[in-house]
Amino acid sequence: MALLQTLFYTFIALGVLVTIHEFGHFWVARRCGVKVERFSIGFGTPLLKWRDKRDTEFVLALLPLGGYVKMLDEREGTITDSERPYSFNSKSVWQRIAIVSAGPLANFILAFFAFWLIFLAGERDLAPVVGQVKAGSLAEQAGFESGMEIVAIAGQSTTTWTEVSRKLFYFIGTTGEIPFVVTYQDSTIEYEMPVAVSAWLRDSQEPSPLRDLGVSPPFELDTLSLAGVAEDGAGYDAGLRAGDRLVAINGETITDINKFVARIASSAESRVMLDVERDSQLLTFDVLPQLVERDGKPVGQLGVQLASTGKFPEQHMRDIDYNVLTAIPRSIRETYQSSAFVLKSIGKLVVGDLSPKNLSGPITIAKVAGDSARSGIDNFIRFVAILSIMLGVMNLLPIPVLDGGHLMYYFIEVIKGSPVSDRIQMVGYKVGFSMLMGLMVFATYNDITRPF
Repeated sequence: MALLQTLFYTFIALGVLVTIHEFGHFWVARRCGVKVERFSIGFGTPLLKWRDKRDTEFVLALLPLGGYVKMLDEREGTITDSERPYSFNSKSVWQRIAIVSAGPLANFILAFFAFWLIFLAGERDLAPVVGQVKAGSLAEQAGFESGMEIVAIAGQSTTTWTEVSRKLFYFIGTTGEIPFVVTYQDSTIEYEMPVAVSAWLRDSQEPSPLRDLGVSPPFELDTLSLAGVAEDGAGYDAGLRAGDRLVAINGETITDINKFVARIASSAESRVMLDVERDSQLLTFDVLPQLVERDGKPVGQLGVQLASTGKFPEQHMRDIDYNVLTAIPRSIRETYQSSAFVLKSIGKLVVGDLSPKNLSGPITIAKVAGDSARSGIDNFIRFVAILSIMLGVMNLLPIPVLDGGHLMYYFIEVIKGSPVSDRIQMVGYKVGFSMLMGLMVFATYNDITRPF
């Protein structure tokens, strides 16, 4: 059932994104006087077909994993003299640029609208007040203490933990100092707190800047349970099962998730005693954490998925209300920041500041689609918005076969005053196609080898 739900939500998300993207091309093409021969959503066997009064064939196919808009173009076949004014290649270079740009632009508009819907319900986030500082971490070495509030990073203000995480991402792969500014609660005095890093998280798979720094927000834990237990893991071998509630480790009551995870990580091949509540009974299990390598370091692992209940201190929560008008600039800013984040991520992958192991493919996308939908409609809408931005940014990359590759050729045409030769374009398309296929294979390999 979970698999069917994941596939359903994946098809819904991709179907919406592809439809909006192709509709952008379609709508502008018609406004520019280009005849659209086919508007197809999906590939494979057509499930539904119809024609409108302008003789455009609309197709809904079996696999909604892509789509295309086929326009009249004399480069793809013979057309009559009467049809030539309605062909794509007969239009001015600026009209062709508008048509090609419209697909990615439609994705950004969809993201903006999705964020607008989310912000209409208000925004609730956590102030960046430090709860715990991990012993021996970069943060402790720099002088961070519990109760400090991070008010700026690199001269840019931070009012929530989300902003802190986003700004820290830009330092991944760098060597030098991360310039923090902090204050103590009930004080207006600001202190500079630089954290020295070297090739920070460059080779990390799924980097977590806050975890690596060693800081976490205050969290009042109620229960810590096992949402899943891998059958090939140390926890399952010891007798742990999904649904168990973790009570204590080595006789010490579990009051913090991070401390529990750190305790297990430091207990590689060293037995621990876990007190567990199951069906109102208290059981004790002798567990030998499995030795695995994480970011080049040996750590202990139980092979379980944790689920916690608890709350952040209410005094640290920040609520912002929006109406239909005030949500507009907030949505524009979120769309811009998310687009910049995606573009920066691609840049870090290209220059080697971010490990290529972080490149995700269709399996990860499907998993995130299912997880976000099961966690609530607002999370699923946010996922669609982010995925739409990723699709828009990726399509604007100057790689032949992508929209950005076409735009690159058209801007060259604007500069030189004549179109790029068909031969050069064809060579570029072959190279671009090979690049995309290679990236797809590599990303899928990452998906297959990535533990979920």
